[in-house]
Amino acid sequence: FFFRFVSCIMNVVKEIDRINKKELALGVDGSEEHSWHHEYRNSAYIFIGGLPFNVTEGDVLVAFSQYGEPVDINMVRDKETKKSKGFCFLAYEDQRSTIL
Repeated sequence: FFFRFVSCIMNVVKEIDRINKKELALGVDGSEEHSWHHEYRNSAYIFIGGLPFNVTEGDVLVAFSQYGEPVDINMVRDKETKKSKGFCFLAYEDQRSTIL
């Protein structure tokens, strides 16, 4: 279970890295208005997707607290079944913790 969870986290990091490399190849740096970095530069929230459906808020907090102090988590759930939809949003106390 834990290995699959860590694997999901690494997939998120790899996807961010892929997007960053694509922007660099196109000559876009993070300060330009059309970069996704610019749009979210002051946000302390991160999106975490591709989570196994049995991962809990506590699991996410344990895994991501190594990057900073989490202050809010929103595990998106089905309104009827209350089961996880496999993604969440996590806020850090310090926005600098969102820079992976």
